Amino acid sequence: MSPARRPAPTLSERLPALARATDLADGRLDEEAVAAARTVLARAAERRSLSADHTVVGFFGATGSGKSTLFNAVVGREIARAAARRPTTSEPLAAVWGEPGSQALLDWLDVSQRHHVDTPLPAGQEDAGRWTRVKERLAGGSAPEGPGGLILLDLPDFDSVSLHHRTIVQRLVGMVDVVVWVVDPQKYADAIIHQEFIAPLARHGAVTMVVMNQVDRLPAAEVPAVMASLAELVAQDGLPTTGLSKPVAVSAVSGEGVEALRSRIRQVADTKAAAGARLDADVTDAAERLAQASGEGEPAGITPESEDRLTDGLAQAANVPGIARAAGKSYALHAAGHTGWIATRWLLKFRKDPMRRLNLDRGDAVNPEVNRTSLPPMGAAQRAAADSAVRGFAHDAAAGAAEPWTRSVRQAARTHEARLPDAIDQAIAGTDFRARKNVWWWLLFDVLQWIAMLAVVAGLLWLLGLFLLEYFQIPVPPLPTVEGFPLPVPTLLVLAGVVTGLFLALTGRILAGFGARLRERTVRRKLRASVAGAGRRTVVEPVRAELEAHAAFREALAALRG
Repeated sequence: MSPARRPAPTLSERLPALARATDLADGRLDEEAVAAARTVLARAAERRSLSADHTVVGFFGATGSGKSTLFNAVVGREIARAAARRPTTSEPLAAVWGEPGSQALLDWLDVSQRHHVDTPLPAGQEDAGRWTRVKERLAGGSAPEGPGGLILLDLPDFDSVSLHHRTIVQRLVGMVDVVVWVVDPQKYADAIIHQEFIAPLARHGAVTMVVMNQVDRLPAAEVPAVMASLAELVAQDGLPTTGLSKPVAVSAVSGEGVEALRSRIRQVADTKAAAGARLDADVTDAAERLAQASGEGEPAGITPESEDRLTDGLAQAANVPGIARAAGKSYALHAAGHTGWIATRWLLKFRKDPMRRLNLDRGDAVNPEVNRTSLPPMGAAQRAAADSAVRGFAHDAAAGAAEPWTRSVRQAARTHEARLPDAIDQAIAGTDFRARKNVWWWLLFDVLQWIAMLAVVAGLLWLLGLFLLEYFQIPVPPLPTVEGFPLPVPTLLVLAGVVTGLFLALTGRILAGFGARLRERTVRRKLRASVAGAGRRTVVEPVRAELEAHAAFREALAALRG
């Protein structure tokens, strides 16, 4: 069994999705696409707050198309002024059926010339089933009973030489619920109407009518060919040639086709679905423009390997290997201070601790917000290495994405570029190097060294006493000896103490060498972790947020498309 098909999202579901996609696209994608989407959202919010019972139908046409004459014919009375001198329509003119609720809507449209019509338009059945289904999809329910209100607008010519007229047309073509393009046999193929007006509204077929006026000027035998040519042009513009947007032939003078056009307009108004259908088409158009601006492709994302490469680059730029070596030397120096021969330890005072030189010997109680290292500032080579690591990480994370998102990921990676060196310095300063912590075997060797030194001192004092007795001709008592050793005990104490001290110093130096290498590896690992943390905060997290924004944008587009 095939999975159940998910119902198409309603307009109420699509608008929040468009708002999310627009917010995420702002500053990342093409400014025109974002501005168009915001315009759609603002227009939708305003239109939905106004009368839902009225359908606004705008008559648009070129000079000489007989638009105003057709408008009068549809209305059934002379409202618009039509004359040989053109253009005659300089301001929008409204014919209104159903006054309640229309005032605020006309104010929003900025239409001041208003004529209320009491004679109803005849209701028709053309495409009734189709419009009922559209209404149910948009409103999530059945169409309400009763006729809908109607506002017909006669607008200035879109090809007028007056900039004011063109501005009115361009504004209202984006605001009316239903667009009626009125063309004539002489200018129906004019590139202006097709390229600048019909084609950009190709996704609005559900709320677009194409009317060929003045067919009475054509021989009857030529009408089918002209209508077929118009249908082909409309198809090239992207509009469907069936349903509401199927071109119709009328004559405002003879009345041919006017009744059918009037009936179709009335039927559209009665369904009360045109406003929602128009907004739905606007949302689709805005979503597709955002999708085109976004491009295709999915970013590779952040991987452990790419994070490792970033950390390696930043660690190299921060001279982590050099600091680790300094930590190893510091360990060896401190070890010698505890395990070396006591008689020569004083010489170590002339050797400065490498970690102290870097201001990294402060032990465990470190506040990186206050403390700083004494590392020299990053030079040009180090900054270049850090920059290369950041760029490489951004490139890996954005691989596969379209150019706009690749650019935004790169920008995100460099968000904290200026404070990256300071962040790394803070991370290093906050690392626990255990610089002042003694090792247990140091204490053991230290005790043994002092015992050996006490033996040397005791033996020397003993021998000194014997020398003084002999010097002052005082009888010297017999010296004790150890069986098997020909030397007296005082001499053995001195020799044993010296030999033991030297042995302990040599052994301690060997052990300190192993310990220094171990400390160097430990410090390198800790520093790398600290640098990784700084890189995560200043580079990885901004990139991750940008990738999440890309995913959220894709989800919003998916919700828009259903």
